[in-house]
Amino acid sequence: MLPTQQRNSNPLHRLARFVTQKAAAMMFNLEAEDIYQVERWANIVYVHGKGVSRFVSYADFPPVLGVAPPSDRDFAFWRRRWKQRQRQKKQAPLFWLQFFAQQFHQSPTETILFNWGKLIGTIKFAFGEGVLQELREKYCYEKMLLSF
Repeated sequence: MLPTQQRNSNPLHRLARFVTQKAAAMMFNLEAEDIYQVERWANIVYVHGKGVSRFVSYADFPPVLGVAPPSDRDFAFWRRRWKQRQRQKKQAPLFWLQFFAQQFHQSPTETILFNWGKLIGTIKFAFGEGVLQELREKYCYEKMLLSF
């Protein structure tokens, strides 16, 4: 019987499930194909792309569909990160608005659009009232387009 090998590296961060190439591209104002590599390490993400080579926090990435929904522990990571980065505001970075607006626009069906809206509902604490209102308007607009 062969002995089983143990992993030498640390397990991935609990927010690793939200790391996507598309979000990394939006974070640095690039196209998704301009991101060459996204490496998920134990406590940080390395993003290498056209003119970009940076380490970023897992808490900088917005939640996505298709993985386990965010939990209270995830909320705590995000809040702690925002508190560190923005002294006054404890809110999500502005690129989250752009990311979710793009996800609304790219939703092929009303069901997927609804799921994105439901996800926004779970993390609405992350946005100021103005940003939340803008997301609602974009959601309604995309829903109207999909209805026709």
